[in-house]
Amino acid sequence: MTFDRESLFVGLVAAALLPLIAWRIMRGLREGRLPLYRTYIKRGDDVARFGLLLALHALSFLLIGLVAADLLFNLGIRDSL
Repeated sequence: MTFDRESLFVGLVAAALLPLIAWRIMRGLREGRLPLYRTYIKRGDDVARFGLLLALHALSFLLIGLVAADLLFNLGIRDSL
C-alpha cells in the first residue's frame, strides 16, 4: 500500500482534530454550554439552539472522522464519490 504524502498529512491533521471536537462535545454536555464565536450558548437559556449546536458538533466529528479514516486507511470513499 502506497501513501500519497498530501493524503497522509491531511488525514493526520483530521485525526488530530477529533479529540479536540470530542472534548468540546463532552465539555458541552457536562457543563451545559457550548462556545459560539466569542460567546457561549447555554442549555438553560435556549434548549433548541444548544441542541442544534451540539448536533452540528457531532456531525462535524463524524464527517472529519470519516475523512481521516478514508485518507489514512485508503478506504476509497473519496474515489467512489
